[in-house]
Order: sequence, then structure tokens, then C-alpha cells
Amino acid sequence: QVQLVESGGGLVQPGGSLRLSCAASGLTFSRYAMSWYRQAPGKERELVATITRDGGSTNYADSVKGRFTISRDNAKNMVYLEMNSLKPEDTAVFYCNAKWAVLAYDYWGQGTQVTVSS
Repeated sequence: QVQLVESGGGLVQPGGSLRLSCAASGLTFSRYAMSWYRQAPGKERELVATITRDGGSTNYADSVKGRFTISRDNAKNMVYLEMNSLKPEDTAVFYCNAKWAVLAYDYWGQGTQVTVSS
């Protein structure tokens, strides 16, 4: 069974940093582009960051550009999201996503809560 398990969420003060991790299993990890999404209460789910299969290219939402960094370690089947200079508006449930170009279905983790508050 394919599983994506997020971890690393929690409470952090504005301006602080947090590193999210996503552990993948049950799939050939290097075949998948990986992304982080987030969803705040009352808002649509938003694409935050994407990284290509080999880690050669990344893309970020304008709202996080320059503050967040997505990375992956294919040897460990892990993807990370380093978040710096966090703002209260970053508060959301963050989800890990895996997409293979030949599949019509995306795999999702259960999410991890990030709360930015003083």
C-alpha cells in the first residue's frame, strides 16, 4: 500500500522556522514528482512547492517564495519542506503529494498541522 506520512508540524512563533518531513513507502519514489500543499480553515487547498523527480527543479507559490525550500532524498524516500520566517498566515494543514506522470491519480498524506502564533 502506498503511504505518505507527514511529520514535523507544530506550534511556532512568527519569524520562526520549522521543517516538515514526508516519508513515502509502497512506491518507486524516484518516479514521482513531490509537492507540498496546505489548506487553511475556510480556504482552498493551495499548492506550496513542487520538486521534480531528480530534484533538479523546484517551484513555489509566490506567498512562500524566498522563505520555504523543498528538497528530497531519493535514497531515503523522503521529501522535506524547510520553512523560515514563518507568518501567522502560514497556519494550515500541510499535505504531502506524489504524482507520477503516467498515472491519473495523486497520492496524498494525512497532513500535519502547522500553527504560527505568538
